[in-house]
Amino acid sequence: MADGPERTAERALELAADPPADVDLTGIESDRESAIGRDLVPLPRPSEGEAGAQVRRSDVDRWGRSEHFRALTRRAFDPIYKHWFRVEWEGFEHLPESGGALLVANHAGAIPPDAPSIMHGIEKDLGRPVYGLAENLFRTMPVVGTLWSRSGGVAAHPDNAYRLLHDEHQLVLVFPEGTKGTGKLYKDRYHLRRFGRGGFVEIAMRAGVPVIPIAVMGAEETMPIVFKSTRLAKMLNLPYFPITANMLAFGPAGAVAYLPAKFRIRVLPPVHFDVPPDQERYSRSRVMEESERIRRMVQDALFDLLRKRRSVWFG
Repeated sequence: MADGPERTAERALELAADPPADVDLTGIESDRESAIGRDLVPLPRPSEGEAGAQVRRSDVDRWGRSEHFRALTRRAFDPIYKHWFRVEWEGFEHLPESGGALLVANHAGAIPPDAPSIMHGIEKDLGRPVYGLAENLFRTMPVVGTLWSRSGGVAAHPDNAYRLLHDEHQLVLVFPEGTKGTGKLYKDRYHLRRFGRGGFVEIAMRAGVPVIPIAVMGAEETMPIVFKSTRLAKMLNLPYFPITANMLAFGPAGAVAYLPAKFRIRVLPPVHFDVPPDQERYSRSRVMEESERIRRMVQDALFDLLRKRRSVWFG
């Protein structure tokens, strides 16, 4: 028997209610209008009782992160971390052993090595996973998007950040400079760009977690940008197309080869906000003031590290 109009309407409603499921950050914007065009990581569907529940056979979590894959990448990256970048930490005790926190760092390098270095050090020595927020550009790249997601990358969206920080009490890493930081020319190294519109501060306020500023020295020299090609960037639909000193020195191999700069990473004391969480809106002036204060903290720490540095290669 053919379906009547009532049954057809019911099916349309079912499909609407259950649609098919489907990362440089310039600042996580808090307003819903500013989040248009960015992807939310889908929530898991509710279980229909123990009888209907399926046993999860993969270690890939709801965000796409795989602990097995992270273990493999840590083993591969560890020699670079120890012997090529020779990473040294200061203030590591400021990182919390439990609870959510938003890690905010400066960003640099044509292919930024700061994110993997920070994530590797924290996961190796603190034993806590770190999720990195970045532009959705990475997610759309074949192969790269999957590897990025398996490594702990999450599309930069206010709701994704809130769920990780508030609901799951995770450590979340964000670079508010976004492509403005990684696209800097070598002559502008270690001069921080504006931290977006302070959206990361509002997310931390809403989630009720501290912001932990981190200053990274060394990334600027690993793959310094000599100039940028606007024409190639437009052709490839990229924010910028860098021509690095590595490319000029080593040819095509230099596109993915880092120079062996010495890394020093300084973790600054947590910044707490004396405001109630889960408010619909927060004072825009307060958010901008806190954002600029955190940017100055990171900038001052970088200048201090640079004053104490004897050599780019030896620290």
